[in-house]
Amino acid sequence: MEKIAIIGSGTMGHLIALSAAWAGFDVKMQGMDKDDLDRALTSMVSKLQILVGNGFMTEEEAILVQNRVTPLTLIEHAVKGATFVIEAVPEQLELKREIFQKLDELCDPTVILASNTSALSPTEIAAGLQYPERLVITHFWHPAHLIPLVEVVRGEKTSDSTVKRSLELMSQMDKKPIEVKKEVPGFVGNRLQFALLREAQYILEEGIASKEDIDAAVTYSIGRRLPVTGPFLSADMGGLDIYKNISNYLYQDLSTAKQSASSLNQYVQEGKLGAKSMEGYYKWNPAFSEKINIAREEELIRYLKQDREG
Repeated sequence: MEKIAIIGSGTMGHLIALSAAWAGFDVKMQGMDKDDLDRALTSMVSKLQILVGNGFMTEEEAILVQNRVTPLTLIEHAVKGATFVIEAVPEQLELKREIFQKLDELCDPTVILASNTSALSPTEIAAGLQYPERLVITHFWHPAHLIPLVEVVRGEKTSDSTVKRSLELMSQMDKKPIEVKKEVPGFVGNRLQFALLREAQYILEEGIASKEDIDAAVTYSIGRRLPVTGPFLSADMGGLDIYKNISNYLYQDLSTAKQSASSLNQYVQEGKLGAKSMEGYYKWNPAFSEKINIAREEELIRYLKQDREG
């Protein structure tokens, strides 16, 4: 088994650590300071209790999972003996480059260095490294312990063996990894997600439907099918001749906007940033926020149960 070190204990870092520990790996998790690590461990315990409450594990097993994670404040201590390092720090290119330069010096050339970035170029992150062939993207989706997908993205110099080991580790962590064979902005998942958002923004701005009805159109139609059939399986099931005909006339009318919609720009300019500022497309308050977050988590847990039982 790989010996895993996580650099960063924030929103993604501690959940990636939880995912690895849940799969039976001993994990070293590095945080900025004791307070940073304490917050991560408190959140981890809370997530474990939810998993216990949903029958994924017993209280005793939850304690074992928790004990597999060793919190540390120094990168040097975290990567000592590690064979696979996953960086999960804020999305700042220079910060990531600085960390990977340090990791490149600290770690044996056989150690895989992975970044959890959701947007940055693996080739740019690897620039200047002595061993760029061992750098790869392992993009976990939030919440990392409940979402199975991990996008494994190669840079220009990433070796086949690095990709192979990454895919194998993600599978051992009970994830559903996909290989992104060419470096492209947004990888796969975000390109699909933002293509839908772009069209949703267009429909709203054109006054075709309200935001509530646009959301409902997704959650009560394609959203119900997507857990089982992605776009290509759906097309096969619907008939490729039908999809061809619809594509030929519909694509001409779909949004081709090169920037975010004016309504989104205006919200941001006004400081209306969504749930974190209590206003965006929707009005948020603590009760509404709790309701939506609980509903989403329960639904993700329901699908995860299906995955593991299947």
